[in-house]
Amino acid sequence: MTEEQQELRRRPTISDVATLAGVSKGAVSRTFNGGKGISTATMARIRAAAAELNWTPSTAARAVGGGPAHAVGMVLRRPTELLELDPFFPAFLAGAENALTSVGYAAVLRFVDDSHTERECYEQMVGERRVDGFLLTDLRHRDPRFEWLSRLGTRAVVAGSPGRTCPFPWVSTGGAEQVRELTRHLIAQGHRNIAHVSGLPSLRHARSRRQLWEDTLVEAGLQPGPVVTGDFTTEGGAQATRELLDRSPRPTAIFYANDLMAIAGLSVLAEYGVKVPDEVAVAGFDDISLASYVTPALTTVRCDYRRMGQIAAHTLLAQLRNEDVAPQITIGGELRLRRSTGA
Repeated sequence: MTEEQQELRRRPTISDVATLAGVSKGAVSRTFNGGKGISTATMARIRAAAAELNWTPSTAARAVGGGPAHAVGMVLRRPTELLELDPFFPAFLAGAENALTSVGYAAVLRFVDDSHTERECYEQMVGERRVDGFLLTDLRHRDPRFEWLSRLGTRAVVAGSPGRTCPFPWVSTGGAEQVRELTRHLIAQGHRNIAHVSGLPSLRHARSRRQLWEDTLVEAGLQPGPVVTGDFTTEGGAQATRELLDRSPRPTAIFYANDLMAIAGLSVLAEYGVKVPDEVAVAGFDDISLASYVTPALTTVRCDYRRMGQIAAHTLLAQLRNEDVAPQITIGGELRLRRSTGA
C-alpha cells in the first residue's frame, strides 16, 4: 500500500464523527448544512467531535448531493492594473468576505480576459455547483451577464446602478448627487471651462459620472468642457491631463472619474508649472486614503465600498435563505471639499 493510500485510510470520515458524537450520519450532515431539526446542544457536540477528529465536510460532496456549496462567486474581467490599484475592489471584497465568513461561506474568485471565457466560467461554476450565487461588479452598458445568469437560474446581487432591465437586486453607493454637488461647487468658484477625464466608456459608472457632470453644466447654462478618456489608470490620467493642457484655451477645472487619475493629473500639472487651484482646480472620485495627503489635498467624492460589499453579500445570503429582499439599496456618498478646488 502506498503512503497516499495509507493517508486516505487514516483520514476521519463522517461516520467517525457520528460515532464519537453518538448521533447518526444524517445529524452530522444536517449540522453542517444549516442545522435544521438539530438542537443547539447536539450541534455543539457534533462540532466538538469534528474538531477533535480534525474533520471538515466536503463542499464538493455537499454540492453533488444537492446541498449548498456554501460559496459565492465573483468573475472579474478588467485590466490588470485596475486590479492592483483600484480602491473599489479590495474594499468591496473585504466587506463581502466579512459577511460571508461570519456564516461559513467562502468567496470564489475567477479572473478572465474576454467575454467568451467569462460566459463559460459562469456556466461551469453553476453547472458543477461550485457556488450558490454571484456578486456582480464592474457593470457594463447593456450588460450580458443579466441574461446569462437568468437563463442559468442562479441567484445574484449587483453592485452598482444597473438600470431598469436588471432582474436582480442591487446595491448602489449613490454618488450621483455628490457629482452634481461637486460640479456646482466648481461653477460657484467661477469656473466656466470645466473638463472631464472619464473612465472606460464601456463601464456604466464611467458613463454615469460623465453624464452627471455634463447635465449639471447644461442645467447651469454652460457648455460642457472637453472630455478625454483616461481609462481609470494613473498612466491614462497623466496622458489625458497632458492632452488637456496642450489645448487652447486650457480648462480652468478638471473633474477626474477617479482619484488615481486625479493624483496623476496633479503630478503633470506640477510638471507643467501650473498652480493648483489658482490656475486649474482639480477634483476626483473615490476618496482613497492618499487623497487627503497629496499637495494640495484632493477634493473628491467618498463612497463606502466596504459597506457596499457587506450589504451586497448579506442580501445574497438572504436570497439563498429564500427571504424577501429589497430590490435596491442605496448607501449614500459624501462630497469632501479640499484645497485642490480652493475649498
